Amino acid sequence: MFLVSGPELVIAQVRSGIVGSFPSLNARPVSQLDEWLHQITEETAGCEAPFAVNMIVHKSNARVEEDLAVLEKWKAPLVITSLGANAELNQAVHDWGGMVLHDVIDDRFARKAVDKGADGLIAVAAGAGGHAGRLSPFALVQEIRSWFDGPLALSGSIANGPAILAAQALGADFAYIGTPWIATEEAQAVQGYKDAIVAGSASDIVYSNLFTGVHGNYLRPSIVAAGLDPDNLPEGDRSQMNFGSGGNTAAKAWKDIWGAGQGIGAVQAVESVAARTERLEREYQEALARLRGRTGMA
Repeated sequence: MFLVSGPELVIAQVRSGIVGSFPSLNARPVSQLDEWLHQITEETAGCEAPFAVNMIVHKSNARVEEDLAVLEKWKAPLVITSLGANAELNQAVHDWGGMVLHDVIDDRFARKAVDKGADGLIAVAAGAGGHAGRLSPFALVQEIRSWFDGPLALSGSIANGPAILAAQALGADFAYIGTPWIATEEAQAVQGYKDAIVAGSASDIVYSNLFTGVHGNYLRPSIVAAGLDPDNLPEGDRSQMNFGSGGNTAAKAWKDIWGAGQGIGAVQAVESVAARTERLEREYQEALARLRGRTGMA
């Protein structure tokens, strides 16, 4: 998550048994990316779960080549790409033994990503935090699964154990969870951001393309605090997309305008990554037991 995920969050997630990830652009300058990957690699050695690095492949990201070289140095096991599938980048990751998952918001982009060598897909459905699609997870997953049997993660309002189970029932292999980790002790988010996640509900999420030129979900209170009317936001200009600067408005995404998904109503407190992971696991097992009880499953 942009400006939220750092080494402390990633390390805590991996040590808790789940994949932890961070955007390469969170580490500024590039030399800090090298320092972060050194720290993460050392402090997660021996853990079963890998770490991942998110890379924006859009042309406005001038750091793609530099960041890729640092990822190659540390042999990042998992790279998550977005806003532009890139065959050369995918091959570079494969050459050092890594795997690439690509963010997609519809079936057309999914096919392009696989054609260009992505190993797996992250289906970013309606309700996801940050940049998100418009499609129902039911529609998006069933279209992708009609032709793709590789690794598939689902993103969009997944904030508790039952939602993870539902993602698997739809046909996804993994749940891709973002917003709940903002409200953790290890996240780099400011306290006001964490508190807004805890206090918010689905009705506090605004879908707009104003801030980066790409549609995304943002917290209503942060838009109001920036002096804007969340119910009357102008349209953004896709041709002015710039992910190196934080957006196209005076109030910057994600520094001033806070991203969040529609699942925030399930987040009731700021807690440690370990506590949240344990909660998700417990809720998942309880949901599975209920389902088995209703269906007579063994």
